[in-house]
Amino acid sequence: MSSFVYVLGSNGIGGPRTYVGWTTDLDARLQTHNAGKGAKSTRGRTWSLLYAERYVNRGEAMSREWHLKRDRKLRKTLLDGLS
Repeated sequence: MSSFVYVLGSNGIGGPRTYVGWTTDLDARLQTHNAGKGAKSTRGRTWSLLYAERYVNRGEAMSREWHLKRDRKLRKTLLDGLS
C-alpha cells in the first residue's frame, strides 16, 4: 500500500505554521486535521496541503517524514508560497 509524506500550512492566529506527517490517505488525513481531530498541535487551525511525496511503503515514508521535520528551509519556502 502506498504511503504519503505531507506538509500542511496554516496562516491562523499566532502566525504561520507548518505540520509534517505521513498517511495512506491524503484527503482523509487533511479532513481529519481540519475537523480538529488530528494531532494536538494542529487543532484550532485551518490547514491546506502544501507538499506531498508518495512512497511504496510505510517505512520509507516515516523516514522521509523524520528528515522533512528537520528541514526548516524547505518548510519556510513552502509557507512563503502560502501567502
